[in-house]
Amino acid sequence: MESLRVSKGFPVEEKHSLTDQIRRSSRSVCTNLREALAKRKYEAHFVSRLTDADGENSKTETWLDFAYGCGYLPEHDHVLFTKERSEVGTLLGSMINDPSSFILR
Repeated sequence: MESLRVSKGFPVEEKHSLTDQIRRSSRSVCTNLREALAKRKYEAHFVSRLTDADGENSKTETWLDFAYGCGYLPEHDHVLFTKERSEVGTLLGSMINDPSSFILR
């Protein structure tokens, strides 16, 4: 939600590129995670959706790096978002590496 909040302040000319990309990829992390949880009966599908969520998390971080590099994102927000994305990536990685406790039997 914070990604959405800060992207509101980006320049209008970035609306269809950077702003939309950040919003899409950050939302996609959540939607892929939700789909993974809905498919917990099937380990391969569960891990596949988690892998997609992890990829979108990385993509969001890259877009936020661009926003920071262009001067649209203050340093303190960039540091915070990078830390949060890292934590999300660590959590997703641990779920991908050991999905057994999440799989419905």
